[in-house]
Amino acid sequence: MLPSLLVIDDFLKDPWAARRAALGLEYDPARQHGNFPGLNSSAPLGTDAVDAAVSRLLRLKLGPAPGTQHGHCRLTPKGAKGRSGVHIDPAAYSGILYLSRPEDCALPQAGGTDFFRHRRTGLESVPQDPAKIAASGYADINALVEDVVNKDTASPAKWERTLRIPARFNRLLLFSPWQFHDAAPGFGSTPEDSRLVMLLFFGVVQS
Repeated sequence: MLPSLLVIDDFLKDPWAARRAALGLEYDPARQHGNFPGLNSSAPLGTDAVDAAVSRLLRLKLGPAPGTQHGHCRLTPKGAKGRSGVHIDPAAYSGILYLSRPEDCALPQAGGTDFFRHRRTGLESVPQDPAKIAASGYADINALVEDVVNKDTASPAKWERTLRIPARFNRLLLFSPWQFHDAAPGFGSTPEDSRLVMLLFFGVVQS
């Protein structure tokens, strides 16, 4: 079983090169179609080395999850708002690589990634066991996702934050996509000092 949460600091050998590459991507406001705050890059960075490193770490062959923006980067300045909030990911495993500068990550307002408990149900993630889903009062996983995640995603009062993983330059956060999570608030006002991350949505590669 994959760990529910794993933090690896100093992940890349040359994180400044990755940061320069991320800032060199196009962030076109006209091409934003998600519910997230901020701007996603129009194209991804190459992920072969990251995929291989994470696969070795977890002893499982992983690659891009189909239909996701695996390897794309996101810029989120202060005040950026999205149409949704707490969510889950369409992947087998999720990752966030923080590429904001060390001095920006050290600021009090610098946000990393938050994890939540749903107040009404007490759930901190979508159960993967049918018995646990039934014990939560739902006939199947789709009914649970619809009534908990989709219904309450944009209602902050329905959620209690249980954990914040702080942003840190060259920190890789790996976690179960079924956990209720959201990006902490953005910071900065320019691409240079805004929250900058590389998004990773892993799928299991069948041999």
